[in-house]
Amino acid sequence: MIYELFYPLKNHYSWLSWLNVLRYIPFRTIMATITAMMLTFVLAPWFIRELKRKQIGQVVRKEGPETHKVKAGTPTMGGALILLSLLLPTALWADLRNPFVLATTAVTAGYGVIGYLDDYLKIKRKNTGGLPGRYKLIGQTLIGGAAVSYTFFFTSNLSDWAEIKTRLALPFAAFSKHAIELPLWFYIPFAVFVVVAWSNAVNLTDGLDGLAIGPVMINAGTYLIWSYVAGATIASFSLATYLDIPRIASAGELAVYCGSVIGAGIGFLWYNTYPAQVFMGDVGALALGGGLGMLAVFTKNELLSVLLGGVFFVETISVMVQVTSFKLTGKRVFLMAPIHHHYEKKGWAEPKIIVRFWIISVLLALVSLASMKLR
Repeated sequence: MIYELFYPLKNHYSWLSWLNVLRYIPFRTIMATITAMMLTFVLAPWFIRELKRKQIGQVVRKEGPETHKVKAGTPTMGGALILLSLLLPTALWADLRNPFVLATTAVTAGYGVIGYLDDYLKIKRKNTGGLPGRYKLIGQTLIGGAAVSYTFFFTSNLSDWAEIKTRLALPFAAFSKHAIELPLWFYIPFAVFVVVAWSNAVNLTDGLDGLAIGPVMINAGTYLIWSYVAGATIASFSLATYLDIPRIASAGELAVYCGSVIGAGIGFLWYNTYPAQVFMGDVGALALGGGLGMLAVFTKNELLSVLLGGVFFVETISVMVQVTSFKLTGKRVFLMAPIHHHYEKKGWAEPKIIVRFWIISVLLALVSLASMKLR
């Protein structure tokens, strides 16, 4: 919005030539990060007070760790604040004409609505049931499918994207030589699956104070670098071509969205760090996960996202293994799933689990970034 409204003014008034800085994605990314952070810092105290006043508190699983009983009643649905602090700076500092930004923010907002309904039903019914899983999946699939289809069928002006949109990049392999061309009828459902899968993976990880938001910010920071490099051209020199990664000029604008995620995440973590004053809830976890899924699709990192989001991936696999094992054999592989609860049952302190998962996420992000050159 700021870019669209004020940047053209420099052409009419010489004394506004300094607005030329709005051209640069790094500047707008930094400003979006700061704006999101300050919004969260300023609004969070009031927001938490309102949640307490309206008695919007966390409902704890009866079969969960004993240490979680003290969390009952802690204000939840803090993800609504994250969404406000994420979407508003993105709207202010990003180029809203960019289809990738529009689609990614639409999925973030849409999945936030689904998460809100889930949280609302949990609080109203005073149990952890919430919105039935099949309805969540249907909603996620419809919203993700609409956003992905929009970028595939209604963005004919993105010539560089049109050439590679159905190609699947292999991690640590040169894109120009080893990308796999998939038929459109197969790739679109696959892309939607990626978005829905990451949405639910982040949601499963959101079980300890600050556990999910840390890797979310680390992933967003990695996609920030990747999207900027994918779209950056310096003196007619394309960084993406040099590194042999997918060159997508319009993807650079996604860096502004990523900056907003980081800023909102930092502000939220101030209040969500152990012991948490507010929980994210599904309204935040589903939305942030959906956003990460869209970033993976638009930067052509669908497969690399499994490495980058390794913490989310392992958390999801642990649930699948636990459920499958119990149904087939009647035995559990883990003391409790997702896997962060397994370590709690083993006696690990909550902060130890959280920080170690963050460290693993940082390591995976570095390896993912290294794949730009190691190909």
